[in-house]
Amino acid sequence: MSIYILAFLIGAVTGLRALAPATVVSWAAHLGWLHLQGTWLAFLGAAVTPYILSILALGELITDKLPRTPSRKIPIQFGARIAMGALSGAALAASGGVWIAGLVAGIVGAIIGTFAGAELRGRLSQAVGKDLPIALLEDVVAIGGALLIVSRFA
Repeated sequence: MSIYILAFLIGAVTGLRALAPATVVSWAAHLGWLHLQGTWLAFLGAAVTPYILSILALGELITDKLPRTPSRKIPIQFGARIAMGALSGAALAASGGVWIAGLVAGIVGAIIGTFAGAELRGRLSQAVGKDLPIALLEDVVAIGGALLIVSRFA
């Protein structure tokens, strides 16, 4: 599969959960699946980075279920998804020497994933009558999708 498509897809998954894809990418770099040594993205594979991102991602999974959590489409939430999509897409493409293209693909994926994810979750939650089951399903899709995408580099 094309590196550009994978970078786009990791960005799209970032639209569902901002930190899950970056966490999976960081673990992949730490475990040697992604070769980021000698790039500006090498910090993702540092010994402490995947642990910090894992804690932050767990916090995101919990706070997403709270009734007062703001929409993913407000500027701060949306900006975080764009930034994390860019970072994750760049990291996937860096091994091929095309990190800028990966960064752009990750941004485009994050924008589309944010709006599509919000719309789909809203419609499914309305159809089911509850948000929690759909939010949990979204967690599974985000984490599973990120793992599936990054596993292409293992």
